[in-house]
Amino acid sequence: MSDEGGGFLSRWARRKEQARAGVEVAPEPSTDAALVVAETPIEPVPPQAPAPTVGDAAAAAEPLPTMADVAMLSHESDYSRFVASGVDEGVKRAAMRKLFSDPHFNVMDGLDTYIDDYGKPDPIPIAMLRQMNQSKILRLFEVEEQAEEAKQIGALENPAPIDETVTPTDDDPDLRLQQDDAAGRPGPGEGTGA
Repeated sequence: MSDEGGGFLSRWARRKEQARAGVEVAPEPSTDAALVVAETPIEPVPPQAPAPTVGDAAAAAEPLPTMADVAMLSHESDYSRFVASGVDEGVKRAAMRKLFSDPHFNVMDGLDTYIDDYGKPDPIPIAMLRQMNQSKILRLFEVEEQAEEAKQIGALENPAPIDETVTPTDDDPDLRLQQDDAAGRPGPGEGTGA
């Protein structure tokens, strides 16, 4: 890169110094044929006006819609001329308001995420709750199941009605909660042998 022809950085530094000094920088000759083709100036093509079509001629002949035209619109009318270029923004808005006032456009599609009233409770159905493992672990339906079993057994052995208020039995009596547990126990200073 330090040779006389220099690399990219030396050419860049040289051109930068020339630009600071106010010397006009000549374009570097390119050896690559693709770059030569790319650097040749292309003459700009003047823009041509599009050829008028039948629809454009008809649109030019019609006057722009006004608020009186908006008042005569129905839901079956053609609204395309109200959204054409050159129509007043107030007229466009009024036409669109009239179009979208149709109940056909006022139907919820169900894709709106937060349209539901989440303040209303939505409990899990009992049939689904019975199948959940948490219900089995917490024994939420054990009383009902025991009552159901008792009815079935009682219906087989004794046709007399069975009491519906069956209380669950605890499997482990040491884990039972006792309401007046603190009244019967001795305090910290009191012992059984004192």
